Order: sequence, then structure tokens, then C-alpha cells
Amino acid sequence: MTRYMPITGIDCTIPSLLIDTEAPVDVLHDTAAYRIRSVTQLLETLSLSEALGGDAALLQEFAKVLAIQLRDGCDLLDVVGRRLRAQL
Repeated sequence: MTRYMPITGIDCTIPSLLIDTEAPVDVLHDTAAYRIRSVTQLLETLSLSEALGGDAALLQEFAKVLAIQLRDGCDLLDVVGRRLRAQL
């Protein structure tokens, strides 16, 4: 595993957002958990709100933002998993 891994989901030739795969495991985990919790909280709020109504365009934009955060969290958890498996 290379030291700096680009996050997934960005279509560009030169990645600019990277994960330091050698960061402490607890820091990687905390960062992933923060992103996943923020998505969960927003989804819970949206599920209880009628403010969006049937605005499909607005819902699509929210979905994009939430997908980015979830993808980042999954990328970070992937690094944590690799690091933990390497210790076995």
C-alpha cells in the first residue's frame, strides 16, 4: 500500500485529495466515523422533515453530497481494515 492513497470517486488525472495510509489507525477510524455519523444525522433529519417535499433536484443534490461523505468514510475504513489485517 502506498503512503498516500487518493480518495475514490473523483474523475481527474492528478488526484488532490489523499488519505495518509500511515496515519495512526485511531485517527483514520475517527475521521471515517465522523463522516459516516454526519451523513447519518442528516439523513435522519431529512427523514423527519417535510421541507424538501417532492423537489427531485434538491433531493438529488443532497444525495450527491451524502454519497461523497460516505465514500470518504468507506475509503478510510478500507485503509483501517488493511492496516489491521497486516498486523495479523
